[in-house]
Amino acid sequence: MVSKEPNARRVLVWMCVLIAVNQLGFGAVIPVLPLYAQSFGVSQAAIGATVAVYGLARVLLSIPTGKVADWLGRRSALAAGGALSAIGNLWCAVAGSYAELVLARFVAGAGAGVVLTAGMIVLADITRTATRGRTMAIYQGTFLFAVGIGPFPGGFLAERFGLDVPFLVYGAASAVVTAVAWFGVAETRPSAHADAQGGTALPLRQQLRVLAANVGFLLTCTLSLVGAVARTGALFSVVPVLARDRLDLTATQIGFGFAIGSILGLLITYPAGALVDYYGRKSVIVPATFFTAASMLAFSVAPDYAWFLVACAVWGGATAASGAAPAAYAADSAPPGMNAAAMSAYRMLSDIGYVAGPILLGALGDWQGLDAPMWAAAIALAVATALFATLAPETHRGKR
Repeated sequence: MVSKEPNARRVLVWMCVLIAVNQLGFGAVIPVLPLYAQSFGVSQAAIGATVAVYGLARVLLSIPTGKVADWLGRRSALAAGGALSAIGNLWCAVAGSYAELVLARFVAGAGAGVVLTAGMIVLADITRTATRGRTMAIYQGTFLFAVGIGPFPGGFLAERFGLDVPFLVYGAASAVVTAVAWFGVAETRPSAHADAQGGTALPLRQQLRVLAANVGFLLTCTLSLVGAVARTGALFSVVPVLARDRLDLTATQIGFGFAIGSILGLLITYPAGALVDYYGRKSVIVPATFFTAASMLAFSVAPDYAWFLVACAVWGGATAASGAAPAAYAADSAPPGMNAAAMSAYRMLSDIGYVAGPILLGALGDWQGLDAPMWAAAIALAVATALFATLAPETHRGKR
C-alpha cells in the first residue's frame, strides 16, 4: 500500500492523525464563518472575502513552503504551519471588527497553507506510482471525512455557545497539529546523495519551468483550481446562507448535512483509490468531477431539507472519489527529486481558486442572486473536466 521505505507506513498513520485533527477544526468553522462575518454587518461579497483572504495566504505560502521543506525538512514545515494556524484561529475568535477578522483569517490561512503543502510533499515522498492512488486515498479520505464531519459539532457549538467558539476549537486543534508534526511524523526529506542525483539539485525556478512544460500537470492543477472555486466560492460561502434563508435551516442542520456527505465519502474513498491504481487516474477523475458539478445544481434547486441532504450526499461522494486522484496525477508528473516543487506548485495553483472563488461567486451572488454562483460553479467544473479528459495524457494506466 505504501512504498518500501521502512517508516513509510508509520509516517502515513501519523500524517492521517495530523490531518484529521487539523481538518476537524477547519470543518468546524465552515457553517459558521459566513454567519460570523455577517454579524459584522457586511455584504455577501465581503463574506466571501473572509474565505478568499484565507486562500490568498495559502497561495503566497505554497512555493516558499516547498523551499523550506527542502531546506529545513518536512517535519519542521509541518510544525511551523500548525503553530501559525493556532495563532490565527485564536485571533479570529477574539476579533473585534470585520477588518481584524480578515487579518486574522490571513494568518490562519498562512498556517493552513504550510500544513497542507508540506503534507502533500510528505505523501509524494513515501509513495510510488503503482500504489499512489490507494495511499493518497487513505490520506485524502481522512482529510475529507474530518472536514466533512467537522461542521456538525461546529454548528452545534456555535448554536449553543456562540459563533466564536468553533474558532477556539480550530485554534486548539492547530496546536495539537504542531505537537503531532514534531513528535510523531518522521522526516521524509531525501538524503543529500538522493538530492544530488535528482531534480532538487536544480534551482527552484528551473524546476518550475520543467513542470510548466508538462501539459497534464497544468491541466490537473487547473481542475483542482476550479474545484476550489466551487468548494469555497459556492459550497462554503453561498450554501450555508442559501440553506438558512431559503430552507430556514439552522447551523446544526447545515452541519449535519455536510457530515452525511462526509460519511458517504469515507465509504467511497478507498475503493476509488484502488480504481485509480487499477484503471488509471483519468478513469476516476473525469466522472467524479462531473458528479461534483451535478451536486452544485442540486443545492441550487433543493426545495426542502431532504433534497438538501441528497445534494450533500452527492457532493460528499463525488468529492471523495476524486479527492486523491488529481494529487496522485500531480505527483506522477514530478521528475525525480522534484516532489517539493511539484506539490507546492500544485497547491499554489489550486489555491488560487480559494482566493478567486469566494470573491467572484460572492459578487455574482450579490448581483444575480444565490442561484447564479451555484450554476456558474457547475459549468466551470464541467468545462475544466472536459478539457482534462480530452487533452491530459494518462500518467498511470494501471493493470487494465
